[in-house]
Amino acid sequence: MIVEETHLKDCYVIKPQVFEDNRGYFFESFNANKFQNITGLTIDFVQDNESKSSKNVLRGLHFQIGEYEQSKLVRVVQGAVIDVCVDLREESPTFGQSFSIELNQDNKKQLFVPKGFAHGFVVLKDNTIINYKCDNFYHQPSERGLIFNDKDLNIDWGISEDDAILSEKDKKLPSLSEYLNEK
Repeated sequence: MIVEETHLKDCYVIKPQVFEDNRGYFFESFNANKFQNITGLTIDFVQDNESKSSKNVLRGLHFQIGEYEQSKLVRVVQGAVIDVCVDLREESPTFGQSFSIELNQDNKKQLFVPKGFAHGFVVLKDNTIINYKCDNFYHQPSERGLIFNDKDLNIDWGISEDDAILSEKDKKLPSLSEYLNEK
């Protein structure tokens, strides 16, 4: 397992060592001891989520606040996504900055998104299955979000805004500045 820090503090890309032969493949998708030794972070995942989506579905940018903040470890089981996270920790030197990476079934990369970050993804292939581990339980009253096309965040989702398929809830999310003014 290779763990690489992104330009966002505490946000990591994990590249597993994949063993392939004529039978298929095997890889260790997460090892808490290795992760802690490399990053210094202790993570206790308590909930796994999985979603299946069609091409151009955009989910996000989502996060939870307060005692229900979540760290996530995100990977694609089938298909491909552009996975995006935004640092919302106001004391962080990378506050308001984003990171994006293509996660797909071939590269088997994973993205570790720490607490205090918004997270979202756009689907690049039909029938994409994404799986993510969380270190805290889902708590609907603590759920928040940011609009995907916030001009100040300037995120390149890799598709046109007109092609993005969003939930009604995600279409109504505030910009980062609107969210901060509401706090």
